[in-house]
Amino acid sequence: MSIEHVGVVGCGLMGSGIAQVAAQGGYQVTVHEVNDQFLAKGLARVHGSLAKLVEKGKLSADDADATRQRLSGTLDLGHLKSCDLVIEAIVEELDAKQALFAELERICRADAVLASNTSALSVTEIAAATASPDRVVGMHFFNPAPLMPLVEVVRAQLSSDEAVAAALAVVESLGKVAVPCHDTPGFVVNRVLIPLLNDCVRVLDEARVTPEALDAAMTNGAGWPMGPCTLLDLVGIDVHVHASEALYEKLREPRMAPPPRIVGMRNAGLLGRKSGRGFYAYG
Repeated sequence: MSIEHVGVVGCGLMGSGIAQVAAQGGYQVTVHEVNDQFLAKGLARVHGSLAKLVEKGKLSADDADATRQRLSGTLDLGHLKSCDLVIEAIVEELDAKQALFAELERICRADAVLASNTSALSVTEIAAATASPDRVVGMHFFNPAPLMPLVEVVRAQLSSDEAVAAALAVVESLGKVAVPCHDTPGFVVNRVLIPLLNDCVRVLDEARVTPEALDAAMTNGAGWPMGPCTLLDLVGIDVHVHASEALYEKLREPRMAPPPRIVGMRNAGLLGRKSGRGFYAYG
């Protein structure tokens, strides 16, 4: 299965990053958004990221220009009909994803691979909205997609060997580390990381330490490259709570449930870097 044209649905933080990675990898990329404002903001984020790479000497100006030439945006989902692979990166809500995949199945060629970037929802349940679940897989990129090397390639209950192989080949062609896994709650990383981060938040109150002290403990004592509070602020408090709630709903394991402290932060709008304040304040 030859992949040359990649579609990305959603040009937010994850979608724009995936679009950038695919375009840098030599693929023709069409990214879709629901309105001009969201599309312009997402494409500007890509152009800004490319400019920074050039400034730091990590990408030549010619390669940055070539990447921009391979990337286009659209408000019409029908423009993805010629794509060989479409990666969904919209809101983490099952109903929205199922509706989108049903529409993509109608629009795209019968041999196109349809992938979800979901971090916590069931790829099998997303695929169930289509009449051809064999071509649906998970491709879970990590934030920020241009920098993080890992992509979990998720085999849903009815994913075909061909669809999984195509997704793995694309990930490897992008210079990413592909980890194939089956469709289980949280896949690999989040199944381990989410309860661990929840434990870290509980320790703040139980051990009566500050976020700074906890981050210092985990970076200097456990060798973490980034402290848990800094990481949660980067990921987004709301994103973590949503993923944690989704895992708890599936597994009913107490450690999966988000602690009250972080739920309260989400409710108060203390979302981390994106809102300017979380465990830390950002200027």
